[in-house]
Amino acid sequence: MKTRFVCQNCGASSPKWMGRCPNCGVFNTMVEEKMKEQVSKNQYEPARVISLTEVPIEQKDRIHTGLQEFDRVLGGGFVKGSLILLGGDPGIGKSTLMLQVSSPLAKNNAEIFYVSGEESPYQVKLRARRLGVNSNNIKFLAETNLDAILDCAEDINPDLMVIDSIQTVYSPDLSSAPGSVGQVRECGARIMRFAKQREITTVIIGHVTKFGMIAGPKTLEHIVDTVLYFEGDKTQQYRILRAIKNRFGSTNEIGVFEMSESGLREVDNPSRLFISGAHTSGSAIITVIEGSRPLLVEVQALTSPSIFNYPQRVTSGVDYKRLAMLIAVLERRLGIGVARFDCFVNAVGGIRVFEPGCDLGIILAIASSIKNIPIDEHTVIIGEVGLGGEVRPVFNIESRIKAAGNLGFRLAIIPEKNPIRGKQKMEVVPVNTVKDAVRIALGL
Repeated sequence: MKTRFVCQNCGASSPKWMGRCPNCGVFNTMVEEKMKEQVSKNQYEPARVISLTEVPIEQKDRIHTGLQEFDRVLGGGFVKGSLILLGGDPGIGKSTLMLQVSSPLAKNNAEIFYVSGEESPYQVKLRARRLGVNSNNIKFLAETNLDAILDCAEDINPDLMVIDSIQTVYSPDLSSAPGSVGQVRECGARIMRFAKQREITTVIIGHVTKFGMIAGPKTLEHIVDTVLYFEGDKTQQYRILRAIKNRFGSTNEIGVFEMSESGLREVDNPSRLFISGAHTSGSAIITVIEGSRPLLVEVQALTSPSIFNYPQRVTSGVDYKRLAMLIAVLERRLGIGVARFDCFVNAVGGIRVFEPGCDLGIILAIASSIKNIPIDEHTVIIGEVGLGGEVRPVFNIESRIKAAGNLGFRLAIIPEKNPIRGKQKMEVVPVNTVKDAVRIALGL
């Protein structure tokens, strides 16, 4: 059997061992792998080439999980035979989420095959009892050998298979350790072929690196149908499920959950989570669009005289470079001095607000903090800011205003160039420049 050496960092291969990877330059990452002999042309049956018009199309209904937030992110539920990769920080709740997804499916007579390479049956049973999951249709296996896992799955023929996690599973055909680049790539490819051939919906849970990316080769994300990230601060109770790849739906939707003692609870109105209700200077309410859902988020800014030669610029949930640009607009176009102040900007609730429609709210929050004048708590601020100090239009303006009106807001500051059709529940004030918005919101 032939061998080769594969870099665990970048996946580059070499016929001989090398102390330093020639591709990424990292030392001591080359690991030996055994390779299967090449199969000659006479040892397999040739595939039949067909016309694309001959491929039969079947309208298959999606499998609803019973968790509306989870179905929203998937695009309406599981697609039969799809392969889904779920990643997230350790302890964020990935295993909890999949166990809760399995419960309503099992109650609807679906066969669930849950494989864990990290936990014993006793540990999973304790979590299931805490979550109230109790069904004979959930079959459990504590195994890391991929051959044994696929043999059991073939006997059970489940509707949903969960593998927790891909970094603990290994193929006996490779000599490298579980979790290595070669093992993750080979196991992922075999699971993908198994799921497609037998039309078994499969979810594989993946670890993440210290940089927040799913561990293993990038090819793992390429071969799956959907890549989900479960995000959130472990010190807070809110979790966000986000799709960064989805062959069967949009990648812009998010699902919001709240972690409790009895597991994850769906949040029907996430806007209430991101609004603290504190009426202080430096606080502004903005809107962000996540998929088809408008969310109202509170942005807080705190400025204080700097004791350093270079003032600090610290952000949480806001793009640092975008903040630097907005501060420059404040300095140049409005004459509000920020250079002497440390500036701290935070998006409440741990959500990320990177879309340009948040610019005007961030600028007004900073101006409010410097002038120590609070913005009216019933005002929502919408608009993109250009380098000339102009307020530019944003998309989905009507849905943003409607969401704010449903939560009791009475005034909306929006771009003048955004057309509004129909009567709104709240007063709408269009502005053309940042100076106009500061005058209306702060009375300056």
